[in-house]
Amino acid sequence: MFDIGWSEMLIIGVVTLVVLGPKELPHALKTFSHWMRAARKLGAEFQSGVNEIVREAELEDAKKELQKISSHSISDKIEKAIDPSGDLKKAINEPVADAKAALSEPQPDAEPAQPSISEMTATMPSLAVTPETTPAQVAADTAGGEPIPAQNTTDKSLSA
Repeated sequence: MFDIGWSEMLIIGVVTLVVLGPKELPHALKTFSHWMRAARKLGAEFQSGVNEIVREAELEDAKKELQKISSHSISDKIEKAIDPSGDLKKAINEPVADAKAALSEPQPDAEPAQPSISEMTATMPSLAVTPETTPAQVAADTAGGEPIPAQNTTDKSLSA
C-alpha cells in the first residue's frame, strides 16, 4: 500500500528544510503535530461511535433472543415433556398443600414453654459472696451444711 522508506523520509526532510528554512521548521513541525493530534482525536471519536452503534445492535439482538426464550419458557417445555397430562404435578402438590394447612392450624396439645433464665434465677436462693468467702464456704452454703475451714494455699517459699 502506502510505503515510505527511510530514503524517502530523508528526501522529504531535506526538501522541507530547504523550502521552510531552519527558522520556520520548528513552528511548522509544531503546527503539523497539532493537526495530527486533532485528526487522531477525530478518528478515535468516530471509531468509538461506530463501536457504540455495533454494541447497541448486538444488545438489541440479544434482547430479542432473550424475549423469545422467555416467552417459550424452558421449564414449561420440560414440564410438558415429563408430565403432559399434569397428573404428576397434582400428586406432588396435594400432599404439600395438606402439610402447609396442617402446619398453619394451631395445635392444642402444645408443650408448655420452657422457663426463662430470669424465672429460674428468681427461685434460687441468693448467696452472699464477699471477697473473704472461700469456695468451700460457698459449697457448704449451697449444700446447706457446715462451712469447711479454708486451707492456706500460699507457699511460704515464694514469699521469702
